[in-house]
Amino acid sequence: MSRIGIIQVISFFIYLFYQVLILKNIVLFNTAFCFLYVAYLFFLPVESNPLMLMLAGFLMGFTVDIFYDSLGLHAFASVFVMYLRNYWLSSITPQGGYDTNVTPSIAAHGVQWFLVYTIPLVFAHHAVLFFIEAGGFGMFWFTLWKVITSTIFTTIVTLIVQYLFPSGRYR
Repeated sequence: MSRIGIIQVISFFIYLFYQVLILKNIVLFNTAFCFLYVAYLFFLPVESNPLMLMLAGFLMGFTVDIFYDSLGLHAFASVFVMYLRNYWLSSITPQGGYDTNVTPSIAAHGVQWFLVYTIPLVFAHHAVLFFIEAGGFGMFWFTLWKVITSTIFTTIVTLIVQYLFPSGRYR
């Protein structure tokens, strides 16, 4: 296994442990949840194989489901976001294109590009997750409020991670 592959495996477990040991118990105002594990999925290299991305999304989501007792909700939402990721990346491609072996990050593309990349994907993940959890649209406004607040919370924590570890050692 290459050095990059080993780093990806280690970072998988780092994000997983932060999610299930620390962030599982942090909820702001009973509506804002932080699902930092999706940041691991967003930081995978741009030219990754779509099937491998969906497999990584499934593995991360399924593992989180085991600890959250959520019956596949996180796995489904993660696979869905990994399916959308390459389409979204191709629609926001910078003028010169992407460099080889680049990971989507603030260091590589800047804050504005990173927010344009991250916010819609986090919103899609949270929308799928919370609306399936709610069992439909019966509590539409409350669920939408949970999606919006959780998107803001997750995005802020993801930005903090980007600034704390700019070299990419833990991604």
